Amino acid sequence: MRILIVDDHEPMRKIIKNILRQIGLEDMDEAIDGRDAVKKMKEKNFDIVLLDWNMPGMTGLDVLKIIKSDQNLKNIPVIMVTAESSKEKIIEAVNFGVTDYIVKPFTAEVLKKKIEEVSKKK
Repeated sequence: MRILIVDDHEPMRKIIKNILRQIGLEDMDEAIDGRDAVKKMKEKNFDIVLLDWNMPGMTGLDVLKIIKSDQNLKNIPVIMVTAESSKEKIIEAVNFGVTDYIVKPFTAEVLKKKIEEVSKKK
């Protein structure tokens, strides 16, 4: 399973990569912002995208809209991993097709469970 981690905050990308390794997932790539994420998704195939909401330039919601409107990308599950915890933001992401939603801070167990759930749906 190949996972793309999209977050502008390098320490958060490292935390997520460490958690993924702990749960036995090694095939991962990272993007430092939305533009980088879209570029990488058009170059390589990913099974899951872990996407931050708050990033400069292009927000995670903007990236989600691009993914869900692209014929080649729209079936890739997207899990928002974000500090955005308001009900309105979660509903907005769901309306644009997010697969699941994790609010920071989170535990390794929560991330593992969400990835397992998304993998079963594929």
